[in-house]
Amino acid sequence: MLEKAKNWKIGFIPLPLYMILLIGYILLTVANVVPQHDMLVSLGIMTVFAYLLEEIGNNIPILKSLGGKVLVVTFVPAYFVYKNWLPESTVVSVSNFMNDNNFLMFFITLLVVGSIASMNRHTLVKATSRIIIILILCDVLGSVMGTATGMLLGLTAFQSYFYIVAPIMAGGVGEGAMPMAMGYAAVIGGVTKSGDIFGQILPAVMLGSLVAVISAGILRKIGEKKPELTGNGTLLPNDEKMDALKTKADSIDVVQTLTAGVFAIALYFIAVFAFDLLHKTTGITIPAPIILLIVLMGAKMLGYIPDSIEQGGAALYKFVVTGITPPLLFGVGVAATKWDKLVEVFKQPAALAVIAVTVISIVITAFVSAKLLGLYPVDTAIAVSCCSGQGGTGALAILAAGDRMELMPFAQVAVRLGGALTVTVSIFLMGLLI
Repeated sequence: MLEKAKNWKIGFIPLPLYMILLIGYILLTVANVVPQHDMLVSLGIMTVFAYLLEEIGNNIPILKSLGGKVLVVTFVPAYFVYKNWLPESTVVSVSNFMNDNNFLMFFITLLVVGSIASMNRHTLVKATSRIIIILILCDVLGSVMGTATGMLLGLTAFQSYFYIVAPIMAGGVGEGAMPMAMGYAAVIGGVTKSGDIFGQILPAVMLGSLVAVISAGILRKIGEKKPELTGNGTLLPNDEKMDALKTKADSIDVVQTLTAGVFAIALYFIAVFAFDLLHKTTGITIPAPIILLIVLMGAKMLGYIPDSIEQGGAALYKFVVTGITPPLLFGVGVAATKWDKLVEVFKQPAALAVIAVTVISIVITAFVSAKLLGLYPVDTAIAVSCCSGQGGTGALAILAAGDRMELMPFAQVAVRLGGALTVTVSIFLMGLLI
């Protein structure tokens, strides 16, 4: 029995090592000496819970086919925080780490740089142009179907679109719902406060992300049942596959991996500086992640990324997906997922139906149009559905549920470009109607 236990694993962690980690966490917690601003302790706590919850999610019948591990790792801790079932020291340590260190952006930057650097540049050019067309179609049809559903269920078109449909596709909370609420408040005027509007639209953002996560799990199962509909992380058939980065990563060169990591940090430096410069000189606000994405994709398309960084990017991608994704999802559940806001929508059947129809319309539109444009429908629908997720956190959960983390660059296009387009259009339309 003991010999068998040595081969058991929690995630990728051998059981004996996991038990040492767990005992260490319990000792710190019981002794009430958990540091509140210690990166290693916070990461250790996230690791203790994340891989255990992932194992549970992977073994729940039916749910495991619908992105169960992501739902469990993200939403169970959110519920535990709501019920005060997690030790306060754990919640504070993880929340401080997530909020103070911009860990999500660290993850996304390394993942995007790793995947794009390793990608075939001809594939990148072809896929990106088609993804943008599909994204526009999804925004239009998702808006029409969602608003029409609301009207059929007794809501006004104004309420359905501006307070439910548009927030879902706004690109998340900080860069979507928040500026949207500020824009709405400015248009409406009077005593209306952006905080009040933000509180009204936030539940739609969060539940839309949940529906997209479940949809990604269903799409993954469709891909398993019908292999001809998926490239397993590749968008374009008959081309050098994006999942070539998986094979490149088999022979890991530490120096090349570190070089790719430094390259990612250097690009982020440039993006942050460009954001500040543009804002100060022109008043234009282009978030640093969008600038980073544009610069990186441009460099890749023009062939300016050296082979050594491409090889290192493959290994960097593999490390980030394997080692960081589950702990990060747990951190998102603790620090950024408000259970009370999520369940609030379940008390409003009409709003719930509008959210579900909007997201499903986006998924179906992406699936069908991808087939018409020569892309793999399953992979394209998973990537584009991230436009209805909770920003970067939603994209992370959606891609993890679909087991398509290679598509993070295209998910970022959907989130950032789709979100900016939706926020701009919705504020403009409200201005015309009021």
